[in-house]
Amino acid sequence: MAGKFVVSKGKDGKDYFVLKAGNGEVIMQSQGYSSRSGCENGIESVRKNSQDETNFEKKTAKDGRFYWGLNASNGQQIGKSQMYKSESGRNNGIKSVMKNAADAPVVEE
Repeated sequence: MAGKFVVSKGKDGKDYFVLKAGNGEVIMQSQGYSSRSGCENGIESVRKNSQDETNFEKKTAKDGRFYWGLNASNGQQIGKSQMYKSESGRNNGIKSVMKNAADAPVVEE
């Protein structure tokens, strides 16, 4: 089963998307967008920028857990990962986005 982008409206009225892996697990979440078209542009940016591993910024939280951010070519963060217990988990999350994002369909939730 392939991954998919799921678009939803937040309680704050903004549009958000998450990228889910084929098993349904959320592997990336977006910032809030003031319009649906902005959200769709964000998804296109993920599709494009997720294919270059140098766009992923690997980070460590204060509590020692690991995560990453995906940046656009202009340096702005497009989305971020969930928290991982290990560096290998974080690295596998990056590989999953690289694999799933390019041709993932967009669905409403």
